[in-house]
Amino acid sequence: MSPPERKFIYIVVFISGMTALAVEMSASRLIGNVYGNSNLVWASIIGLILIFLAAGYFIGGNLADRYPAANFLYLLLGLGGFTTGLIPLLSQPILRLASQAFDELNLGILFGSFSVVLILFSIPVTLLGMISPFAIRLLVEDRQSSGKTAGRLYAISTLGSFLGAFVPVLISIPLIGTYRTFYAFGCLVCMIALLGGWRYGLKPRVLFAAMLLFLLGCLFFMGGRPLKSSVGQIFESESAYNYIQVLENDGYRYLRLNEGQGIHSIWHEHQLFYGGPWEQFLVGPFFNLAANDGVYEPSNVRRIAIIGLAAGTTARQATVVFGSIPIDGYEIDPEIIKIGQQYFEMTLPNLNPIAQDGRWGIAHSPHQYQLITVDAYRPPYIPWHLTTVEFFQILSDHLSDDGVVAINVGRAPNDRRLIDGFVGTLRIVFPSIYVMDLPDTFNSVIYATKSPTRVENLYQNLLAFYQRQDIHPLLIEVMQRFVLYQQPVPESQIVFTDDRAPIEWMTNQLMIKFLFSGEMETLQ
Repeated sequence: MSPPERKFIYIVVFISGMTALAVEMSASRLIGNVYGNSNLVWASIIGLILIFLAAGYFIGGNLADRYPAANFLYLLLGLGGFTTGLIPLLSQPILRLASQAFDELNLGILFGSFSVVLILFSIPVTLLGMISPFAIRLLVEDRQSSGKTAGRLYAISTLGSFLGAFVPVLISIPLIGTYRTFYAFGCLVCMIALLGGWRYGLKPRVLFAAMLLFLLGCLFFMGGRPLKSSVGQIFESESAYNYIQVLENDGYRYLRLNEGQGIHSIWHEHQLFYGGPWEQFLVGPFFNLAANDGVYEPSNVRRIAIIGLAAGTTARQATVVFGSIPIDGYEIDPEIIKIGQQYFEMTLPNLNPIAQDGRWGIAHSPHQYQLITVDAYRPPYIPWHLTTVEFFQILSDHLSDDGVVAINVGRAPNDRRLIDGFVGTLRIVFPSIYVMDLPDTFNSVIYATKSPTRVENLYQNLLAFYQRQDIHPLLIEVMQRFVLYQQPVPESQIVFTDDRAPIEWMTNQLMIKFLFSGEMETLQ
């Protein structure tokens, strides 16, 4: 084999390695749009991709010994590229069915469709896995150089995989979407197969690869239908972090992310109360009293931080209640900030939206806050690094003496383990803790104050506000709701730390217990 031909096979190995990892990363987005991005989903994707690659290595090694010819290599490569491009086309109807099943919590369809979609990846990933052993067989000329050749090829394939891990997430998915990412990588692989066939003068295979490339190119320029077709959908987009939907119904706009089981923000032109956690966070400061047991005034709240800004619902409500005070809103996804400004009137002059991870951002903030809210769900999971003693110590360090943390936490009707865990962890840092359940939801709000406080302080403030005309009605309403739905604070020995915070494990148990308990039918 001539040196140019050897170099071209190195390119083939690099491209196949890059595409295999790109398929894995893109698979997480394709499936995560419906099933979320939990550790369980990631483990399923990574585990099966590795199995498919292992099958490809095994089958490819055997075929290479039986048919050690470059024309067979390019045939496998072309098929691998074409079947990669078919993934989104074949998965669309299945994922649409799964999306509807997720909304209806139909477990049979959910598990079945999840399995089918994962199986769709078996053919292209197996074919791509066959390339490296085939290339080794073609390039090894004697035993003395076999180890060197194999090591070089695996290094090149791994470098391609390294690139494939970043290109979809940082470039192609945000710019052209998930479907076109599959089509683009499929086209790239088919193009390399076509060039390889052309170099070897393999006219039938050149024609075959050209046809595959043409079909994938048509799919690319046609694009994909909307990933979901939810009732009232007025906008959808994909970012490096999320699949994003905006829905509108009866004048209300809703922000939904990924699998869509959670509403992350709500907007209405004339309404401010939505019955969710957003406005309920505003209760937090009023567990304090002013000096000498006086009323704690809304004007005592001088700065707020929101971890999990989303499209700015809490910021809008807080501005109405507390005035145009500075609000630092941490939202890891800059695309959500843009959508909030475009569709949810998140253009408040006092709001400072910050596109950063909330923990990192608050740790580096120079400010002290009277209220820090934490609502960074990726339903049904809370990011574990926002649940630990170390994180709550960071929050405490950025609270004024009258500062309060308010956190949105999930639960099931008869399973409050997450609440117990949060309370046990918060007690390590904060002296006073309060809990309320949001009615008709699976959510609770936990409040933790930096200084010792009493629940009677809130009652006293509420009674004083009844006599005032300058207190916004929204504040009165949410304080009343706390009084009505407050819960006993559990005695808990659970403590989450940066070393051990089994949030997803607890959440998975909570969901499984709930789904199989029969309570779902009762609620419906």
